Amino acid sequence: MTAPSETVLEAEGDAGGDAAAIDQAMLAEVLAGLAAPRKTIASKFFYDAEGSRLFDAITELEEYYLTRAETAVLQQQAADLAERIGPGATLVEFGSGSSVKTRILLDALSGLSAYVPIDISGDHLDAAAKRLAADYGLPVIPLHADYHAPLELPPQVPRDHLLGFFPGSTIGNFEPEDAAEFLRRLRSFLGGAARLLVGADLQKDPARLEVAYDDAKGVTAAFNMNLLVRFNRELGSDFDLKGFRHEAHYDADLGRIEMHLVSLRDQTVTLDGQRIAFAAGETIHTENSYKYTLESFGALAQRGGWRSEASWTDPENLFSVHLLIAA
Repeated sequence: MTAPSETVLEAEGDAGGDAAAIDQAMLAEVLAGLAAPRKTIASKFFYDAEGSRLFDAITELEEYYLTRAETAVLQQQAADLAERIGPGATLVEFGSGSSVKTRILLDALSGLSAYVPIDISGDHLDAAAKRLAADYGLPVIPLHADYHAPLELPPQVPRDHLLGFFPGSTIGNFEPEDAAEFLRRLRSFLGGAARLLVGADLQKDPARLEVAYDDAKGVTAAFNMNLLVRFNRELGSDFDLKGFRHEAHYDADLGRIEMHLVSLRDQTVTLDGQRIAFAAGETIHTENSYKYTLESFGALAQRGGWRSEASWTDPENLFSVHLLIAA
């Protein structure tokens, strides 16, 4: 760790645009999702300031093993990873959040050229970027953007030695074919000489999985319900928060955890002048989290244009981290 020397460089071409444009884009997506035969909301909308705060709280919960397990893998394999990557890399993180696990890489990797955190939550992103720039004396170039959309690296980012970082098993939020397509887009974005470090949760006892997404303190429930709070505040909807509850269950056939908001009664919600009917028991599907084996994730990476250089798990085989090379 070097002496503090805050170097936060603003990325050009901020994908966020002005607030009105962001609201209109979100409104269109939310309306389309609620008009579908099976109502659904994209999980990326979880992460306003309060959603980001609640997710950070989730990662501290006893039931939520994923963060602890991934952190343990990164700590245990940091030296091996640093040797494989070598000096002078530019670290590009997708969905950086509070960048807690990033510090393990920043401590381990030598002579980094820059760090580029990409996140949809602008305030959260900027605060974390400033802390890391001050602590590491490293050029930090935050990019406020939705990484699900096409991305472009800011011109000041060194491109000759890129390491992508996609932690937290966020790859599991994609449908498998969408995950392969996303990996293909990351390969195109990072270039044919890049590496990609990805965290992926592993298949295990469904009971262990379900409590990780429906904790006893209700933090995950609050995180899920915050979607409705956000829509009421930012889109002018009139969701009755007492009319919905959080639900999480494991679908063994599909190998995924599903999160839903369940309507507790017949009711109607108004959004942008449109009346949206809910029957009692009807749900809004808010998130999937697919669970993999080492073999199935390796096959997914291959379909996405990558090959595996190395993969590691924690001692309990709860979670995996994969170092991929562009194929």
